[in-house]
Amino acid sequence: MAVVTMKQLLEAGVHFGHQTRRWDPRMKRFIHGERSGIYIIDLQQTLERIESSYTFVRDLVADGGRVLFVGTKRQAQDAIRSYAEKCGMPYVNQRWLGGMLTNFQTISKRVSKMQEYQRMRDSGEFDAMPKKEALMLGRELEKLERNLSGIQEMERLPDAIFVLDTVREHIAVTEANKLGIPVVAVVDTDCNPDVIQYLIPGNDDAIRSGSLLCRVVADAVEEGRFILNSRSAGKDDGPSLDAEDRAAEQTKAATKRLLSRSSARPGWPPPWQGLATTRTRVLRIAHRSPGPGAEEAAGEASTETEESVAEADALVESTDEEQA
Repeated sequence: MAVVTMKQLLEAGVHFGHQTRRWDPRMKRFIHGERSGIYIIDLQQTLERIESSYTFVRDLVADGGRVLFVGTKRQAQDAIRSYAEKCGMPYVNQRWLGGMLTNFQTISKRVSKMQEYQRMRDSGEFDAMPKKEALMLGRELEKLERNLSGIQEMERLPDAIFVLDTVREHIAVTEANKLGIPVVAVVDTDCNPDVIQYLIPGNDDAIRSGSLLCRVVADAVEEGRFILNSRSAGKDDGPSLDAEDRAAEQTKAATKRLLSRSSARPGWPPPWQGLATTRTRVLRIAHRSPGPGAEEAAGEASTETEESVAEADALVESTDEEQA
């Protein structure tokens, strides 16, 4: 099933570019044509790029990676915040602070400071301060929350960033390129596609277009997390044997040891019957009707099996000594 359909792209206005006088010649290969002085983006290429970007994000998250959502212009702020929170990823939707990636240690200290102020506010320490000091700290906390609340859970650099407008967020793109962090971005007709690793040609100004493409990336994140959780659950659930299976395995192992010795010496097996009745006793106990004593019966089965196998081994050893 397709990630998104051509009809959805058309309804969201993803195909509308900028005016013909505002364009980047490097975007020429993604332009279908021009209408009323506005470039029309080739949506067939957009669909292909959406598929490749979706696959990249899904596989990245499935391997434990994190994606930072970035979009600070007014049309993108709500979509960036809502979809990033929906899929549990960090985001920046107010202001990109210089060095947010390249100087991550300093940014982390600012986040810690914000969290300390939040603790003081929630515990009532602000109320015990002089009014002027409490007011100043409150204003600083408000500023920190506005710029850093979206990344307070981001303990390390992201493994990729998703950008909704590469012209406005050029500092974020530059920092990511400098650190070798892949960039997934919506590129309009006025953008430079050469600095984007996973580009999606489309309208980065319309609210509906931005929301649709944010949803696509959020869906990729959620699918990747589902795959990651499935893998983790598979590792935790190891093979488990019930009492009957354990009994059968132990009986088979003891029988194998006896047969290997009998084939090596004449006059085997010795005249004993203990091992022959082991599986019979185990199955009789394991197949009792379930009830309050079912678990106890299973335990008895396992215990009897171990004792029988031990007896068989002891008998084999004693017979070996007699033969010697």
